[in-house]
This record gives sequence, structure tokens and C-alpha cells, in this order.
Amino acid sequence: MSTKELIKVVINLAVIYLAGGVLLAAVYAKTSPIIYQKNEDEKKLALKKMMPDADENGIKKIGDWHPHEKHAEYFAAKKGDTTLGYIVQTFGKGYSSYINILFSVDDSFKVQNIQILHHAETPGLGDEIETDWFKKQFAGKDENHLKVLKQETAEYIQAITGATISSRAVTEDGVREGLKFLKTALKDGGSAHGAGEETSKPEVAKPATPESEVSRPATPKSEISKSDAPKPQAPKSDAPKPEIPKGEQAHGTQP
Repeated sequence: MSTKELIKVVINLAVIYLAGGVLLAAVYAKTSPIIYQKNEDEKKLALKKMMPDADENGIKKIGDWHPHEKHAEYFAAKKGDTTLGYIVQTFGKGYSSYINILFSVDDSFKVQNIQILHHAETPGLGDEIETDWFKKQFAGKDENHLKVLKQETAEYIQAITGATISSRAVTEDGVREGLKFLKTALKDGGSAHGAGEETSKPEVAKPATPESEVSRPATPKSEISKSDAPKPQAPKSDAPKPEIPKGEQAHGTQP
């Protein structure tokens, strides 16, 4: 192949790749708003299912939080001026995936509904977290009763046979931790800033830390005395005089 033919092939390939990139960009620009709107509609419908008695536009976002470093949101549901409860998106670490969960609680923080938005758990085992018999167990449960047991129970949550990890991911790591967060966020005013900022505030205000650090000068003193101690040993280089090292070593061991 001659140089001219090689250049021609390279130019043709460059044109093809450029044309493909422009086409993909055009398709994305056309479909992106449609996909976004579809996702918003699906989210609105899912939220309405969580709290069906709320007004049509009565479910409002309160803030954001990041369970397992994943972005999630939480909402307040109102009917008129009355707050019916709250809806929380959360994530639980399952057997083979992070499980995306949506649940609602009433104004006394008892679970009302639960929905699995997304997961990749084992088919035939972990994927039973989507079944009605499992999800219905959460209705009326408070924080103290969101616990998985490997036996029949009406007071707590019965584990799925062969999928205890998935069951606990939803129940304890997902819903229970999400409920704990919600209580803390509402108590601390987390609705104004979201979980990431609110949960970090208590760590910032640590008056004990400066005091403990101020009280540490004793350590540098001891270090200074230790650093001074070797000074009498410096004349060891004058060791040819047998009597001098003995006295100097004796002085050096005192501190």
C-alpha cells in the first residue's frame, strides 16, 4: 500500500468516527430530556404509592444523604397542613449488589410501605426480597422491630430461606439505618442541609480535643530532657581517656 492510499484510508476512518460521534451526540441531546422526564414521572409515581393519602403535590423533598456513599433523598408527605409521614430512599449492601430501597413511615416513625427500586441479587434466592410476603412484614414495624430472624415470627422480620444476607441488607442495613438517619436528621434540623453536612457537625465541635492537645506539653518536656540526656555522652568520642568516660557515663545515666 502506497503512502497516498494509507493517508486516504486514515482520512476515511477519521470522517466515519467523526460522523458517528456527531450522530451519538445528537441522539443523546434528543433523548436525554425524555429520559429525565420519564425518570421523574416514575419517581413521582413511586413516592405516591409510598404515601397514597398525601395531596397530589404534597410530597416534597427535604434533603439528601449518602448511605454507602451513594446519593439518596428523603421526603415529607403532607395532606393540607398536616404531615402524614416521611419517605426515605436508602441502600443496603446485599449478597451481590447494593439494594436500592424506598420506604415510608407515619408520623410515629412506624413503617407503612416498602419498595425495592433496584437490585442484582441471586435469582431464585435473594430476588425474593421483591415478593409481597416479604415486603408486607414491614408494615407497622418500628426501629426496634426491624430485625431479621431465621424462624417464623410476627414481631420481627422473617428471613428468606437461603437469602439471609439479602434479607438483612433490606431490613437492617437499609430500612433500619434509613429510619435512624431520618430521626437524627429531623431532630438536628437535617432538613436544611442533608445528611452529609449534618452528620459531620458533631465531629467538628470537639472542645475536648484542643484541651487534650494543650495538656500535652508534658510530652515535649520529656522529649527535651531525653534529647538533652545524650549531650553528656558526646565526650564518648574522647574515650582514649579511661577515667573521663566513667564519670561522664555515670552522669549520663542519671536522667
